[in-house]
Amino acid sequence: MMQVKTQAIKRSNAWFHSSDGIINRILTQKAAVFGFVIVALIIIIAITASVIAPNDPLKVNMSMRLKGPSSLYWLGTDNLGRCIASRLIWGARMSLIYSMCVLGLMMAISIPIGLLSGYAGGRIDTFIMRTIDIFLSLPTFLMALAIAGMLEPSVKNMIIAMASVWWAPYARIIRGMAMQIKQQDFMLAAKAAACTHSQIIFRHILRNIAPSIIVMATLEIGSIILAIASFSFIGLGAQPPTPEWGVMLSDSKEFMQTQPQLMIYPGVAIMITVMAFNLLGEGLKNAIQN
Repeated sequence: MMQVKTQAIKRSNAWFHSSDGIINRILTQKAAVFGFVIVALIIIIAITASVIAPNDPLKVNMSMRLKGPSSLYWLGTDNLGRCIASRLIWGARMSLIYSMCVLGLMMAISIPIGLLSGYAGGRIDTFIMRTIDIFLSLPTFLMALAIAGMLEPSVKNMIIAMASVWWAPYARIIRGMAMQIKQQDFMLAAKAAACTHSQIIFRHILRNIAPSIIVMATLEIGSIILAIASFSFIGLGAQPPTPEWGVMLSDSKEFMQTQPQLMIYPGVAIMITVMAFNLLGEGLKNAIQN
């Protein structure tokens, strides 16, 4: 019995022991390495925003409005005389924090539901899948906008709105992965070893699909950051004067013709961040699949 249980545990831990090989495969992909470097830089900037930002991102100085780059204002100032560079730097922190909150809540919903559906099967699986089908039949982005619009505009309500409609496709994917793992021989060994349902789900199924979940999460961060900026741009997310990239785009739309750099800076920041996370996610996916 102990030998059977040991076999199941070794199989469920296999991907942890191959982490060196995964890292080596990632290092052979130039695009993934480039994405990792950019993501690492963005994270470092976000963490050290209070140290490296040259000015207070909220400080208004009307006498310095719409000024060009200088030693004091690296990228110039906006229509209220606020430092654009400081707002971009703090915007990296805000965007990462908000996206992590959305991703965390979304995964907190989709992972348990997907695991339960894939492992339990039968009527429970049928009920969950019909519910997921209903969510998938709806235009998720518009539904999130509608929910956020019915609530008071705020970051908290934006996070709730996004997570409440975007969990469904990931629950479906996780359910499919759980069903595949459930058919493996080592799962029979785990059941023969008298493992409880919770042990099988979390120790064997979840740990085996964890790499794929990490890839999904990494690929999703870019889309979430873009969606957060969109919500803030139309006034349903972060509110002025929060130094967030979508808010910066919204504040600068009136000056698009005369001061286009006010929109270009946050737009480029969003583009680079989304691209970097997508490149890193694709690299992780290729490394794990190979």
